[in-house]
Amino acid sequence: MNRWRSSVVGVLSAAALTAALGACGGDGNGTDPGTQQEGAESAESTVVTSDSEVGTILTDGQGNTLYLFTEDSSGTSACEDDCLKAWPILEGEAEAGEGVQAERLDTIERPDGTVQATYNDWPLYYYAEDAGPGDLKGQGVNDAWWVVAPSGNAIHQMPGSDSGY
Repeated sequence: MNRWRSSVVGVLSAAALTAALGACGGDGNGTDPGTQQEGAESAESTVVTSDSEVGTILTDGQGNTLYLFTEDSSGTSACEDDCLKAWPILEGEAEAGEGVQAERLDTIERPDGTVQATYNDWPLYYYAEDAGPGDLKGQGVNDAWWVVAPSGNAIHQMPGSDSGY
């Protein structure tokens, strides 16, 4: 029983440490940063539009929210190292699903050789604290992370508000 309790305490301590490593706007109260990316791997090849509290947004094929980072420049990601733990990339080439303009989809090659999907030249990311489809916990983090409209622009409206800013 004591050995079991030590294992549980060790796992919980590791989880707390992982949550504390959030970067680029993570508040340290999230889940394992790899969870979102792993959960979305089977749908990474498709980007679709989904209805949300802030309007129609881009998601992966499973409905997981995609974000852009305003610190990125056209076709270049500024999110590196610890930032990527909080904001996993949409990896690989993506196909246009319902509501998505195929000509806006493209990819960039990251410095480590990984290919990241882009939309309207914005690299696309998940937020590790989004637990599942429809979550918008990354919306507005540090006034730099925003969901993406089908036009390819950031939506600045916050969940629960009536208009953007």
